[in-house]
Amino acid sequence: MALWKEPAKTSATATPEAMDPARLNIPESKPAAEAPVQPAFRPTPAPTPGKPKAESLIAPDITIEGKIEGAGHVRIAGSFKGDVNVLGDLTIEAGAKVTGSMRAEKVTIAGELIGNIESAAHVDLQQSGALTGDLKAGSLSVAAGSRMRGHAEFGWDDAKDGSSTHKNHGQNGTAS
Repeated sequence: MALWKEPAKTSATATPEAMDPARLNIPESKPAAEAPVQPAFRPTPAPTPGKPKAESLIAPDITIEGKIEGAGHVRIAGSFKGDVNVLGDLTIEAGAKVTGSMRAEKVTIAGELIGNIESAAHVDLQQSGALTGDLKAGSLSVAAGSRMRGHAEFGWDDAKDGSSTHKNHGQNGTAS
């Protein structure tokens, strides 16, 4: 008994595919993904914080009542009644009237806002702007000629402080 079998000899009755001269002697090509690729030199673009945020506009002749939430910028030139909570900038144009509470990265007021700015990194109260309500922001810019009636807190880092800015001492109700 032989351990190895002798290779079978090709016969003259082989299939036409095996005898096709076009298929014989053709080197096998490698897919492009397997070929070594030299990276081309490309300058690195400046890092961007992400995709630019889109801006939504409420036009001057439009009146809307409801709630605005999202990740883009909002520009109000008409009238809006409701709350605004955006991860972008809120701009209230001259001649616009907004009623409600606001949360945005930056709030620019050139029109009229009746309500509170509950959270903003920066508030810019422009010359034609009017705010009736409280504001809490990281920083505040106030132009000459602007108007505000309410309580303003800015420049405080409540997360770092961990306590209220006012503490009650004793029963007399005084604060320091």
